[in-house]
Amino acid sequence: MKKLVYLLIIPLTLFSAKAQTTAEINPENTLISTNNDDRKLLNNDADDLPWHARRFKVTAGAFFPVNNTQIQVGRNNGQQGTEIDLEDDLGFSKSSTSFLGTFDWRISRRSRLGAEYFVLNRNSSKTLQKEITFGDNTYNINTRVSAFFDVQIARVAYGYAILSKPKYEAGLLIGAHVLFADLGLRVEANQAQAEVRDNFAFTAPLPDVGIWGEFVLGKRFGLYANANYLALQIDNIDGRIVSYNLSLLYNVHENFSLTAGYTGLNFKIDAVEDRLNGFLKWGYNGPTISAAYTFGNHVKLYRH
Repeated sequence: MKKLVYLLIIPLTLFSAKAQTTAEINPENTLISTNNDDRKLLNNDADDLPWHARRFKVTAGAFFPVNNTQIQVGRNNGQQGTEIDLEDDLGFSKSSTSFLGTFDWRISRRSRLGAEYFVLNRNSSKTLQKEITFGDNTYNINTRVSAFFDVQIARVAYGYAILSKPKYEAGLLIGAHVLFADLGLRVEANQAQAEVRDNFAFTAPLPDVGIWGEFVLGKRFGLYANANYLALQIDNIDGRIVSYNLSLLYNVHENFSLTAGYTGLNFKIDAVEDRLNGFLKWGYNGPTISAAYTFGNHVKLYRH
């Protein structure tokens, strides 16, 4: 009988010890495993989104702005030029199509550097409905004239993320738009005995400051927005600038995405160049469609 009791007690003792060990160790192991999994999840949120938080991004696309442009060009001797509306007075089309390109570099978790390039060349031909003084010449009513307005805009901006989370970022921007503009007007052939023409070319650096935000909306969707403003005088250039951009991203496959947005740039510039002086007030606002490709390693975005 004693032997039978011993045979029952020994297995129960072993089972109890094993159960106690399991109760003491398994929860701890599970907790460690869970913490590691959570930490891995937090650190790799961006890795789950191929388009987000890559080191580099290149974008190229088309811009369809609606233009509203006023100019006035006179002489430095005090002769005033006529204030001209390019669209109404010279027959420029309000709508146009342009190329744009951007390059973004995430330097670190919070710092980024971006560059943009935009080009828009426009021309027109119209019989004048009013007398226009532009530069050295006066163009009479009923004179047939040709005009051109060529613009290139380059921008460099540094962004710092005050908020930096895996699903959203927001911060400050500081940068500058550099405007390369050339505006010309001439009488068409057979309208004058001698060629009559004027052109006004200038380069205007326009610093600006602003805010930006980038948001992950889902596995394939993202949203980006920025707004910038500054009024400043540099040497013989006095300018004011307001710009903004709102764009929605759709990740097509891995690191390739398509974006659609709305962009605007509005500024007024007073410039003096050699013997001519004038002002240019120009606003262009319209939709953009572009393709984006991201590459390089991921920048880790940690949740606090």
